[in-house]
Amino acid sequence: MTIVGRFEIESRQYLDVQGRSVQEIPESARDPRLLVALYRQMVLARTFDQKMLALQRTGQLGTFASGLGKEAIDIGVASVMREDDCLLITYRETAAQLARGVSMLEMLLYWGGDERGSNYAAARKDFPVCITIASHCCHAVGAAYAMKLRGESRVAVCMSGDGASSKGEFYEALNGAGVWKLPVLFVVTNNQWAISVPRKLQSAATTLAQKAIAAGIPGIQVDGNDLIAVRQVALEAAERARAGQGPTLIEAVSYRLSDHTTADDASRYRDADELAAAWQREPIGRLRNYLLGIQVWSRSEEEALLKSCLDEVQRATDAYLAHPSPAPAQMFDHLFASPPTALAAQRGQALARGQVDAAGHAG
Repeated sequence: MTIVGRFEIESRQYLDVQGRSVQEIPESARDPRLLVALYRQMVLARTFDQKMLALQRTGQLGTFASGLGKEAIDIGVASVMREDDCLLITYRETAAQLARGVSMLEMLLYWGGDERGSNYAAARKDFPVCITIASHCCHAVGAAYAMKLRGESRVAVCMSGDGASSKGEFYEALNGAGVWKLPVLFVVTNNQWAISVPRKLQSAATTLAQKAIAAGIPGIQVDGNDLIAVRQVALEAAERARAGQGPTLIEAVSYRLSDHTTADDASRYRDADELAAAWQREPIGRLRNYLLGIQVWSRSEEEALLKSCLDEVQRATDAYLAHPSPAPAQMFDHLFASPPTALAAQRGQALARGQVDAAGHAG
Protein backbone atom coordinates (compact mmCIF):
# COMPACT_ATOMS: atom_id res chain seq x y z
CA MET A 1 0.00 0.00 0.00
CA THR A 2 1.20 3.50 -0.84
CA ILE A 3 0.11 6.53 1.20
CA VAL A 4 -0.39 9.43 -1.21
CA GLY A 5 -1.37 12.06 1.31
CA ARG A 6 -1.95 12.81 4.98
CA PHE A 7 -4.03 15.67 6.32
CA GLU A 8 -4.59 17.44 9.62
CA ILE A 9 -7.08 20.05 10.80
CA GLU A 10 -5.91 22.54 13.42
CA SER A 11 -8.32 23.95 16.01
CA ARG A 12 -7.48 27.37 17.47
CA GLN A 13 -8.45 28.91 20.82
CA TYR A 14 -6.91 31.64 22.99
CA LEU A 15 -9.61 32.25 25.63
CA ASP A 16 -11.44 29.58 27.60
CA VAL A 17 -15.11 29.83 28.54
CA GLN A 18 -14.26 31.92 31.62
CA GLY A 19 -12.28 34.41 29.54
CA ARG A 20 -8.85 33.24 30.71
CA SER A 21 -5.99 32.89 28.24
CA VAL A 22 -5.04 29.32 27.44
CA GLN A 23 -1.97 30.22 25.40
CA GLU A 24 0.08 33.29 24.57
CA ILE A 25 -2.11 36.05 23.15
CA PRO A 26 -1.11 36.91 19.55
CA GLU A 27 0.40 40.26 18.65
CA SER A 28 -2.82 41.21 16.84
CA ALA A 29 -4.74 41.23 20.15
CA ARG A 30 -2.28 42.83 22.56
CA ASP A 31 -3.57 46.38 22.15
CA PRO A 32 -6.25 46.75 24.83
CA ARG A 33 -7.75 49.74 23.03
CA LEU A 34 -8.47 47.54 20.01
CA LEU A 35 -10.07 44.83 22.13
CA VAL A 36 -12.25 47.35 23.94
CA ALA A 37 -13.35 48.84 20.62
CA LEU A 38 -14.26 45.39 19.28
CA TYR A 39 -16.08 44.57 22.51
CA ARG A 40 -18.12 47.75 22.13
CA GLN A 41 -19.07 46.68 18.60
CA MET A 42 -20.20 43.27 19.87
CA VAL A 43 -22.39 44.78 22.58
CA LEU A 44 -23.90 47.29 20.15
CA ALA A 45 -24.66 44.50 17.68
CA ARG A 46 -26.43 42.44 20.33
CA THR A 47 -28.43 45.45 21.52
CA PHE A 48 -29.53 46.14 17.96
CA ASP A 49 -30.38 42.48 17.43
CA GLN A 50 -32.66 42.50 20.48
CA LYS A 51 -34.43 45.62 19.24
CA MET A 52 -35.01 44.07 15.82
CA LEU A 53 -36.59 41.03 17.47
CA ALA A 54 -38.86 43.32 19.49
CA LEU A 55 -39.88 45.25 16.37
CA GLN A 56 -40.73 42.03 14.55
CA ARG A 57 -42.77 40.71 17.45
CA THR A 58 -44.81 43.93 17.46
CA GLY A 59 -45.47 43.85 13.71
CA GLN A 60 -43.10 46.66 12.81
CA LEU A 61 -40.51 44.51 10.99
CA GLY A 62 -40.64 41.46 8.75
CA THR A 63 -39.30 37.99 9.51
CA PHE A 64 -35.85 38.38 11.06
CA ALA A 65 -32.89 36.04 11.60
CA SER A 66 -31.12 36.80 14.86
CA GLY A 67 -27.34 36.69 15.11
CA LEU A 68 -27.40 36.06 18.85
CA GLY A 69 -24.27 34.16 19.85
CA LYS A 70 -22.15 34.79 16.76
CA GLU A 71 -21.00 38.32 17.50
CA ALA A 72 -17.35 37.27 17.90
CA ILE A 73 -17.37 35.66 14.46
CA ASP A 74 -18.87 38.65 12.68
CA ILE A 75 -16.82 41.29 14.44
CA GLY A 76 -13.61 39.27 14.42
CA VAL A 77 -13.76 38.65 10.68
CA ALA A 78 -14.96 42.14 9.73
CA SER A 79 -12.20 43.73 11.81
CA VAL A 80 -9.44 42.38 9.54
CA MET A 81 -11.11 43.49 6.33
CA ARG A 82 -10.06 46.61 4.47
CA GLU A 83 -12.54 49.19 3.28
CA ASP A 84 -12.34 48.08 -0.36
CA ASP A 85 -12.64 44.37 0.40
CA CYS A 86 -15.91 42.66 -0.44
CA LEU A 87 -18.23 41.00 2.07
CA LEU A 88 -20.81 38.43 0.94
CA ILE A 89 -23.27 37.27 3.59
CA THR A 90 -26.40 35.33 4.38
CA TYR A 91 -29.24 36.66 6.52
CA ARG A 92 -27.52 36.29 9.91
CA GLU A 93 -24.50 38.60 9.65
CA THR A 94 -26.05 41.79 11.03
CA ALA A 95 -23.06 42.38 13.31
CA ALA A 96 -20.62 42.12 10.42
CA GLN A 97 -22.67 44.60 8.42
CA LEU A 98 -22.60 47.07 11.30
CA ALA A 99 -18.84 46.70 11.57
CA ARG A 100 -18.50 47.30 7.83
CA GLY A 101 -20.40 50.60 8.04
CA VAL A 102 -23.91 49.58 7.02
CA SER A 103 -26.21 51.80 9.07
CA MET A 104 -28.90 50.55 11.43
CA LEU A 105 -31.47 52.50 9.46
CA GLU A 106 -30.46 50.73 6.25
CA MET A 107 -30.78 47.33 7.90
CA LEU A 108 -34.11 48.20 9.47
CA LEU A 109 -35.41 49.32 6.10
CA TYR A 110 -34.27 46.09 4.47
CA TRP A 111 -35.87 43.85 7.09
CA GLY A 112 -38.97 46.02 6.91
CA GLY A 113 -39.34 45.15 3.23
CA ASP A 114 -37.83 48.31 1.77
CA GLU A 115 -35.17 47.56 -0.85
CA ARG A 116 -33.68 51.01 -0.39
CA GLY A 117 -32.06 49.50 2.68
CA SER A 118 -29.70 47.53 0.43
CA ASN A 119 -28.30 50.69 -1.15
CA TYR A 120 -25.51 51.08 1.41
CA ALA A 121 -24.10 54.57 1.73
CA ALA A 122 -20.76 53.39 3.14
CA ALA A 123 -20.09 49.72 2.31
CA ARG A 124 -20.49 50.23 -1.40
CA LYS A 125 -18.45 47.19 -2.46
CA ASP A 126 -20.26 44.73 -0.19
CA PHE A 127 -23.02 42.51 -1.55
CA PRO A 128 -26.58 42.69 -0.21
CA VAL A 129 -28.08 39.99 2.01
CA CYS A 130 -28.39 36.62 0.23
CA ILE A 131 -31.41 34.61 1.35
CA THR A 132 -30.90 31.58 -0.90
CA ILE A 133 -28.56 29.13 0.82
CA ALA A 134 -24.97 28.94 -0.51
CA SER A 135 -25.58 30.66 -3.85
CA HIS A 136 -23.47 33.60 -2.68
CA CYS A 137 -20.48 31.27 -2.37
CA CYS A 138 -20.33 31.20 -6.16
CA HIS A 139 -20.75 34.98 -6.25
CA ALA A 140 -17.73 35.26 -3.95
CA VAL A 141 -15.64 33.22 -6.37
CA GLY A 142 -16.70 35.51 -9.22
CA ALA A 143 -15.83 38.62 -7.23
CA ALA A 144 -12.45 37.17 -6.20
CA TYR A 145 -11.70 36.16 -9.78
CA ALA A 146 -12.28 39.74 -10.89
CA MET A 147 -9.95 40.98 -8.15
CA LYS A 148 -7.23 38.62 -9.32
CA LEU A 149 -7.67 39.55 -12.98
CA ARG A 150 -7.30 43.22 -12.11
CA GLY A 151 -4.26 42.63 -9.94
CA GLU A 152 -5.97 44.17 -6.92
CA SER A 153 -4.84 43.62 -3.34
CA ARG A 154 -8.37 42.87 -2.23
CA VAL A 155 -10.15 39.96 -0.58
CA ALA A 156 -13.67 38.59 -0.90
CA VAL A 157 -15.06 37.25 2.38
CA CYS A 158 -17.94 34.79 2.11
CA MET A 159 -19.82 34.06 5.35
CA SER A 160 -22.32 31.22 5.60
CA GLY A 161 -23.80 28.73 8.04
CA ASP A 162 -23.13 25.04 8.54
CA GLY A 163 -26.21 24.14 6.52
CA ALA A 164 -24.75 25.90 3.49
CA SER A 165 -21.68 23.65 3.66
CA SER A 166 -23.91 20.75 2.59
CA LYS A 167 -24.98 22.46 -0.63
CA GLY A 168 -23.54 21.87 -4.08
CA GLU A 169 -22.80 25.55 -4.63
CA PHE A 170 -20.52 25.50 -1.59
CA TYR A 171 -18.40 22.65 -2.96
CA GLU A 172 -18.31 24.15 -6.43
CA ALA A 173 -17.13 27.46 -5.01
CA LEU A 174 -14.37 25.82 -2.96
CA ASN A 175 -13.23 23.82 -5.96
CA GLY A 176 -13.08 26.82 -8.29
CA ALA A 177 -11.37 29.02 -5.71
CA GLY A 178 -8.75 26.34 -5.10
CA VAL A 179 -8.01 25.70 -8.76
CA TRP A 180 -7.63 29.40 -9.52
CA LYS A 181 -5.96 30.32 -6.20
CA LEU A 182 -8.39 33.15 -5.63
CA PRO A 183 -8.24 35.74 -2.83
CA VAL A 184 -11.36 34.55 -0.99
CA LEU A 185 -12.12 33.52 2.58
CA PHE A 186 -14.92 31.07 3.25
CA VAL A 187 -16.12 31.52 6.84
CA VAL A 188 -18.59 28.85 7.94
CA THR A 189 -20.40 29.47 11.21
CA ASN A 190 -20.99 26.04 12.68
CA ASN A 191 -23.81 26.92 15.06
CA GLN A 192 -24.88 23.26 15.35
CA TRP A 193 -28.28 23.66 13.70
CA ALA A 194 -29.51 24.13 10.11
CA ILE A 195 -33.01 25.20 11.11
CA SER A 196 -34.13 22.00 12.92
CA VAL A 197 -31.45 19.66 11.53
CA PRO A 198 -28.59 19.08 14.00
CA ARG A 199 -24.97 19.11 12.89
CA LYS A 200 -24.61 15.34 13.36
CA LEU A 201 -27.31 14.71 10.73
CA GLN A 202 -25.88 17.18 8.23
CA SER A 203 -22.49 15.62 7.60
CA ALA A 204 -20.48 12.58 8.67
CA ALA A 205 -17.27 14.66 8.52
CA THR A 206 -15.49 15.09 11.85
CA THR A 207 -15.10 18.80 11.11
CA LEU A 208 -16.50 21.16 8.50
CA ALA A 209 -13.03 22.62 8.05
CA GLN A 210 -11.82 19.37 6.51
CA LYS A 211 -14.08 19.96 3.52
CA ALA A 212 -11.25 22.20 2.33
CA ILE A 213 -9.00 19.18 1.80
CA ALA A 214 -10.87 17.97 -1.27
CA ALA A 215 -10.53 21.46 -2.77
CA GLY A 216 -6.78 21.52 -2.13
CA ILE A 217 -6.96 24.58 0.12
CA PRO A 218 -6.16 25.18 3.79
CA GLY A 219 -8.92 24.52 6.31
CA ILE A 220 -8.88 25.46 9.97
CA GLN A 221 -11.32 25.23 12.85
CA VAL A 222 -11.58 28.02 15.39
CA ASP A 223 -13.53 28.60 18.58
CA GLY A 224 -16.18 30.95 17.24
CA ASN A 225 -16.93 32.30 20.74
CA ASP A 226 -13.34 33.50 21.14
CA LEU A 227 -12.99 36.86 19.40
CA ILE A 228 -9.21 36.83 19.67
CA ALA A 229 -8.97 33.44 17.99
CA VAL A 230 -11.43 34.31 15.23
CA ARG A 231 -9.65 37.56 14.47
CA GLN A 232 -6.20 35.96 14.38
CA VAL A 233 -7.26 33.11 12.10
CA ALA A 234 -9.08 35.52 9.77
CA LEU A 235 -6.05 37.81 9.71
CA GLU A 236 -3.72 34.98 8.72
CA ALA A 237 -6.13 33.86 5.99
CA ALA A 238 -6.53 37.39 4.62
CA GLU A 239 -2.76 37.86 4.51
CA ARG A 240 -2.39 34.59 2.59
CA ALA A 241 -5.03 35.70 0.10
CA ARG A 242 -3.44 39.11 -0.46
CA ALA A 243 -0.08 37.45 -1.01
CA GLY A 244 -1.50 35.40 -3.89
CA GLN A 245 -1.57 32.14 -1.92
CA GLY A 246 -5.24 31.50 -2.47
CA PRO A 247 -8.33 30.80 -0.38
CA THR A 248 -8.90 29.45 3.12
CA LEU A 249 -11.88 27.72 4.70
CA ILE A 250 -12.52 28.72 8.33
CA GLU A 251 -14.96 26.73 10.44
CA ALA A 252 -16.02 28.87 13.41
CA VAL A 253 -17.64 26.66 16.04
CA SER A 254 -20.41 28.43 17.90
CA TYR A 255 -24.05 27.90 18.85
CA ARG A 256 -27.27 29.46 17.64
CA LEU A 257 -28.68 30.92 20.84
CA SER A 258 -31.86 32.10 19.11
CA ASP A 259 -34.57 30.49 17.05
CA HIS A 260 -33.60 30.01 13.40
CA THR A 261 -35.75 33.02 12.53
CA THR A 262 -38.75 34.72 14.09
CA ALA A 263 -40.86 32.21 12.10
CA ASP A 264 -39.29 29.31 14.04
CA ASP A 265 -39.74 27.82 17.52
CA ALA A 266 -36.50 26.03 18.41
CA SER A 267 -37.96 24.68 21.66
CA ARG A 268 -39.83 22.12 19.55
CA TYR A 269 -36.64 20.35 18.51
CA ARG A 270 -33.83 21.58 20.78
CA ASP A 271 -33.10 20.48 24.33
CA ALA A 272 -33.31 23.25 26.95
CA ASP A 273 -30.26 21.92 28.81
CA GLU A 274 -28.20 22.10 25.62
CA LEU A 275 -29.18 25.73 25.15
CA ALA A 276 -28.40 26.57 28.77
CA ALA A 277 -24.95 25.00 28.43
CA ALA A 278 -24.32 27.01 25.25
CA TRP A 279 -25.09 30.24 27.09
CA GLN A 280 -22.15 29.49 29.39
CA ARG A 281 -19.84 29.64 26.35
CA GLU A 282 -21.26 32.76 24.67
CA PRO A 283 -18.74 35.28 23.29
CA ILE A 284 -19.60 38.62 24.88
CA GLY A 285 -19.34 37.48 28.47
CA ARG A 286 -16.12 35.67 27.66
CA LEU A 287 -14.42 38.74 26.22
CA ARG A 288 -15.79 40.97 28.99
CA ASN A 289 -14.26 38.66 31.61
CA TYR A 290 -10.92 38.82 29.80
CA LEU A 291 -10.98 42.62 29.68
CA LEU A 292 -11.90 42.80 33.36
CA GLY A 293 -9.12 40.34 34.14
CA ILE A 294 -6.43 42.43 32.44
CA GLN A 295 -7.92 45.54 34.08
CA VAL A 296 -8.78 47.53 30.96
CA TRP A 297 -12.54 47.51 31.59
CA SER A 298 -14.77 48.28 34.54
CA ARG A 299 -18.33 47.78 35.71
CA SER A 300 -19.03 51.51 35.40
CA GLU A 301 -17.80 51.50 31.81
CA GLU A 302 -20.05 48.54 31.15
CA GLU A 303 -23.09 50.41 32.44
CA ALA A 304 -22.23 53.47 30.35
CA LEU A 305 -21.77 51.30 27.26
CA LEU A 306 -25.14 49.62 27.67
CA LYS A 307 -26.90 52.98 27.98
CA SER A 308 -25.04 54.38 24.97
CA CYS A 309 -25.97 51.35 22.85
CA LEU A 310 -29.62 51.56 23.85
CA ASP A 311 -29.73 55.25 22.97
CA GLU A 312 -28.07 54.71 19.58
CA VAL A 313 -30.40 51.85 18.69
CA GLN A 314 -33.45 53.85 19.74
CA ARG A 315 -32.44 56.80 17.55
CA ALA A 316 -32.14 54.46 14.55
CA THR A 317 -35.49 52.89 15.41
CA ASP A 318 -37.19 56.27 15.59
CA ALA A 319 -35.74 57.21 12.21
CA TYR A 320 -36.97 53.93 10.73
CA LEU A 321 -40.49 54.30 12.07
CA ALA A 322 -40.64 57.86 10.74
CA HIS A 323 -39.30 56.88 7.32
CA PRO A 324 -41.83 57.13 4.45
CA SER A 325 -43.07 53.73 3.33
CA PRO A 326 -42.03 52.60 -0.17
CA ALA A 327 -44.52 52.81 -3.00
CA PRO A 328 -45.76 49.46 -4.38
CA ALA A 329 -44.03 50.10 -7.70
CA GLN A 330 -40.66 50.05 -5.92
CA MET A 331 -40.63 46.27 -6.24
CA PHE A 332 -39.65 46.79 -9.89
CA ASP A 333 -36.96 49.39 -9.28
CA HIS A 334 -34.09 47.21 -8.06
CA LEU A 335 -34.10 44.33 -10.54
CA PHE A 336 -32.76 45.62 -13.85
CA ALA A 337 -30.87 48.69 -15.01
CA SER A 338 -33.14 48.67 -18.06
CA PRO A 339 -36.39 46.82 -17.25
CA PRO A 340 -37.73 44.36 -19.85
CA THR A 341 -40.86 45.46 -21.68
CA ALA A 342 -43.12 43.10 -19.73
CA LEU A 343 -41.91 44.38 -16.38
CA ALA A 344 -42.12 47.98 -17.52
CA ALA A 345 -45.79 47.42 -18.36
CA GLN A 346 -46.45 45.79 -15.00
CA ARG A 347 -44.72 48.67 -13.24
CA GLY A 348 -47.00 51.08 -15.06
CA GLN A 349 -50.01 49.11 -13.87
CA ALA A 350 -48.73 49.18 -10.28
CA LEU A 351 -48.19 52.92 -10.47
CA ALA A 352 -51.69 53.45 -11.84
CA ARG A 353 -53.18 51.22 -9.14
CA GLY A 354 -51.29 53.12 -6.46
CA GLN A 355 -52.64 56.44 -7.74
CA VAL A 356 -56.17 55.09 -7.72
CA ASP A 357 -55.82 53.74 -4.20
CA ALA A 358 -54.28 56.97 -3.00
CA ALA A 359 -57.32 58.82 -4.29
CA GLY A 360 -59.50 56.64 -2.11
CA HIS A 361 -61.11 54.58 -4.89
CA ALA A 362 -60.71 50.88 -4.11
CA GLY A 363 -59.94 48.83 -7.17
